[in-house]
Amino acid sequence: MTAPRSKVRMAFERASIRIPISEIGLLRDVSPAIRKSKKYGQIAATITEVGLIEPPVVARDGRNPNRYHLLDGYLRIDILKERGQQEAVCLVALDDEGFTYNKKISRLATIQEHRMILKAIKKGVSEERLARALNVNINSIRHKRTLVEGICPEAVDLLKDRHVPIATFAELKRLKPIRQIEAAMAMNAMSKYSVSYAKSIVAATRKDLLVQPRQKQVRGLAEAQIATMEHESATLDREFKIIEKDYGQDHLILILAVGYIRALLSNARVVRYLAQYHPVVLPEFQKVEAFQAAA
Repeated sequence: MTAPRSKVRMAFERASIRIPISEIGLLRDVSPAIRKSKKYGQIAATITEVGLIEPPVVARDGRNPNRYHLLDGYLRIDILKERGQQEAVCLVALDDEGFTYNKKISRLATIQEHRMILKAIKKGVSEERLARALNVNINSIRHKRTLVEGICPEAVDLLKDRHVPIATFAELKRLKPIRQIEAAMAMNAMSKYSVSYAKSIVAATRKDLLVQPRQKQVRGLAEAQIATMEHESATLDREFKIIEKDYGQDHLILILAVGYIRALLSNARVVRYLAQYHPVVLPEFQKVEAFQAAA
């Protein structure tokens, strides 16, 4: 008997709609300092040159379906308002639980910017016009256009929301797909995406996981040292996977243990007993409780 096919819930309404900006509720204002920022100027210039490439995202108000809450696109909406525009084409999200209503201003992730550039070029915008709109050198546009060529989809997905230097992607392209995935996972685990960190991963990679063999010896490292780095990197990868596998269970045990310690320390009789008979243990329990409270 065939199992019923699960339905994937759509994240957005099927078609974007034109909404009066006055009907879009904002949970914060864009400050004058942000309006003077480089990113604000780039977005404003892009809208002037090529129009609104990425529509703002809104959610319908639960009480009044003709009112909306802005989920993503505060700067774009602010620029349109500053220019006196009355309406904006928006995507309507069907679920707002995954959004934070832009409590924090976040920069456009590198891969998201790459996709925005590809979308603009597909619409017929020239590289020169994009460079002028973003106030960057045309070579920068060309590098960003080919950003993920030679990088496997799984690694791209791991890094899609991260702010990764363009040169780091160049280092990843020196690795075979399986190693690209491992490198991306290591970067996410360490929250480290610098070019130097990427180069250290490449230097510690076995020859059979490189796209091309090393043309020259890594500066300052002998062949024996490189072999040692490769061995230690492989060991570290195995240990990381073991830790990742057990993390959920260990975290649950930790939460239960901390809860039990907190319950013990809330009992005055237990505290007096520990102070009298186990004076070394009591301070350690108190440190655990204090650390958890601070976390």
